Amino acid sequence: MTIRLGPNRYGKAECRLVTVVRDGERHELTDLNVSTRLAGRLDATHLTGDNADVLPTDTQKNTVYAFARDGFASIEQFGLRLARHFVAGQDAIEQAQVHVESYGWRRLGGHSFARAGDEVRTATVTATAEQAWVVGGLHGLTLLNTTGSMFKGFPRDRYTTLPEADDRILATAVDARWRFASADVDWNAAFEAVRDALVGAFVDTYSRSLQQTLYAMGERVLQRVPEAAEVRLALPNRHHFLVDLSPFGLDNPDAVYFAADRPYGLIEGTVQRDDAPPAGLAWDLGAA
Repeated sequence: MTIRLGPNRYGKAECRLVTVVRDGERHELTDLNVSTRLAGRLDATHLTGDNADVLPTDTQKNTVYAFARDGFASIEQFGLRLARHFVAGQDAIEQAQVHVESYGWRRLGGHSFARAGDEVRTATVTATAEQAWVVGGLHGLTLLNTTGSMFKGFPRDRYTTLPEADDRILATAVDARWRFASADVDWNAAFEAVRDALVGAFVDTYSRSLQQTLYAMGERVLQRVPEAAEVRLALPNRHHFLVDLSPFGLDNPDAVYFAADRPYGLIEGTVQRDDAPPAGLAWDLGAA
């Protein structure tokens, strides 16, 4: 029997980071969660405990904070700088990945803010010495249509109890990631365009299934944002069930619903351009 070391990586997870830019009375707040992952020629540390090529995870954390001191225009730019630094600075490190989550805050005044809900913007940057890949994203974008959705015509067997629905509430919390074709993009403008496309397609689509809505959302992104090559979506179906009020002598004219949090249907899919460049390491660090 032959035993060998397979793909591996290591890094510093969830470095919490808040920056404040103090420009007179109006301050700018950025709230991030940054994780780093490094891969390369690291057999020795696993097989013999030789740490000569292991940049400490504490050093990775310190680098995140030090680079934040210089400021950044977007989380994608910040991730690119970090990933390229780790690859260039360590001979044994051949691949670096930086994942950034950005939490939104709503301005209340010049220096006062309130957390802006559950929606989180993300960026994942992977770099080698020769190339970089950028994946933008968001999760926690909760959307709901009170009509314009149906679900019928599905197969039935002895365990099927779900009635067909000619009109239903459709709700989801969008988890979306999109791969860029290059690393030369106006990142903030692209993010806003993608978000607008996702929301617009959800609003505009008469949904016969959440799968149909998923495809419409991915298609709209690729139509509106030429820099995007591929969109991956996960849409939980936040079920709303009509409450039976007949025990109380009341009707329910599609007015009162029970919002169930679990279990829920989970619809996942990918929409991509035929001419999209190869994904490379965009989705999976150290896969080779």
